[in-house]
Amino acid sequence: MAATPAPPQAPPKPTWDPRDPVRPLLRPTIRIRLTLLYGGMFLIAGILLLSIIYLFTAQALSNSAAQLPFKIVRGEIQPTTSWCVLPETGTGEQFNAAVSVCLRHQTDLALEDLLRRSLFALLGLSIIAFAFGYAMAGRVLSPLGRITRTARQVAGSDLARRIELDGPDDELKELADTFDEMLERLERAFTAQQRFVANASHELRTPLAINRTLLEVHLSDPGAPVELQQLGKTLLATNERSEQLVEGLLLLARSDNQIIERKPVDLAEVAERAVDQTHAEAVAKGVEIRGERAPVVVQGNGVLLERIALNLIQNAVRYNVPEGGWVEVTTEAQRGQAVLVVSNTGPVVPAYEIDNLFEPFRRLRQERTGSDKGVGLGLSIARSVARAHGGRIAAEPREGGGLVMRVTLPI
Repeated sequence: MAATPAPPQAPPKPTWDPRDPVRPLLRPTIRIRLTLLYGGMFLIAGILLLSIIYLFTAQALSNSAAQLPFKIVRGEIQPTTSWCVLPETGTGEQFNAAVSVCLRHQTDLALEDLLRRSLFALLGLSIIAFAFGYAMAGRVLSPLGRITRTARQVAGSDLARRIELDGPDDELKELADTFDEMLERLERAFTAQQRFVANASHELRTPLAINRTLLEVHLSDPGAPVELQQLGKTLLATNERSEQLVEGLLLLARSDNQIIERKPVDLAEVAERAVDQTHAEAVAKGVEIRGERAPVVVQGNGVLLERIALNLIQNAVRYNVPEGGWVEVTTEAQRGQAVLVVSNTGPVVPAYEIDNLFEPFRRLRQERTGSDKGVGLGLSIARSVARAHGGRIAAEPREGGGLVMRVTLPI
């Protein structure tokens, strides 16, 4: 029997308590590492620059000594360059002055050559120092990029990600370990919440199904009194709303997760199926459903995407004007994204109440459920499903009353 591989070990924790104000003096902090890095680079660059200048100076002096502006031939001093002019006759002071001018000019030439070479050396060392400093700074600060990438992945509802940063026990590792601990607590909290909602929804399904069956059996009895039949219909409607609430809670808990298995889905086809399911209710309320739906393919779960369109269209039909109302459903591709727009006539919606519509069990000017228009989870489910697909949903009041719901999904 093959031995099971050992589970991966977590990175070592700091050897000191981060909450302790007294920290080790020899702790390799980022500040000390950067100080040593840039101080060492400055020292090395200075040593290189001094060495190069020393070599250039020695070379310049050697060239100056080898190329004197005059030479002695048979006891007479003769100039060797055109700019060194010595008097053929004159006093000794005049002759010494002319020699000094020649030597000073020779020194100026050597200094100019040294300055030119030193500037080129400084330019080259500066380029090398900047490139080396950029590379070393990126290497020292690379854990920040790793932390940022993990934070972005977590922002996409992937709480299972961890940084697991290794290396010296410095501020960056302390930050990464703290972030990992926070993610672990968040994952436990979200998992417990979703598990509770899912378990509660499953446990409530069975008694609700039994209640519905019993009510339907009693309502099918032709000899039942009228009052009993009316009570049974009321209880059956209440039971149906409870079933919708349970299904909505289960879908809401499931749609908050990231969609792992994605398939090509035509958003126009999804919207068309949702329109077909709402057609009978729209006809009964005198609401016209219109709009052009252009084919646009997205990657996702067809059932959940259909739930977005169905919830939006049902809300648009139910919250409409009594007469002459309409609902417009369109799909199109805009700037590399698939867009589903559901707009409708209806009551005037204040802009400050738009955000409340996406909260569970909230409706316009109603804090809790209590009408026959739904259970108050439609827009919450639509927003959760859109987020799970990497998209977003936005609402804005329509001029003259009603809403414009816009769902944007990546193609």
